[in-house]
Amino acid sequence: MSGTDFRTLSEKVLKHLSDRDMRLITVESCTGGMICAALTDIPGSSNVIEGGLITYSNALKMSAAGVSEEILAGCGAVSEETAQAMAEGALWHAADATIAIAVTGIAGPDGGTADKPVGTVCFGISVFQGESRTERHVFPGGRSDVRNATVRHALEMILKV
Repeated sequence: MSGTDFRTLSEKVLKHLSDRDMRLITVESCTGGMICAALTDIPGSSNVIEGGLITYSNALKMSAAGVSEEILAGCGAVSEETAQAMAEGALWHAADATIAIAVTGIAGPDGGTADKPVGTVCFGISVFQGESRTERHVFPGGRSDVRNATVRHALEMILKV
């Protein structure tokens, strides 16, 4: 899936956020910034995008997104608990953001286990003084397929807020 395939969906997300006077921060692990890149590829996105964090390492998940060592040790980096903590932590640290989307997963080709196979991605979304929720999905295909499916699903989750 090319970047242009995300354009229409990204435009919808930006309008959705703008109509609600919301500002978004992304916290990305397995996508390496692809969600924020899809959105900031659209002119005028600075009106609703606060920024994005790429938190590949556990150390950065803790220091930049406020994920506790206890959550990482007890649940693992790829867990709904970690995704939620990433979203809530980023929202807390970003002064002007009102919504955060976080993703953490195993894009492959290595790193999967029986409990968390390659393609497992956990999502967390949090709205300032509003709803928070998580989801877990296992996407098929190779690394690129998993990452693209993750971006698409994250954008779709934002539209549901």
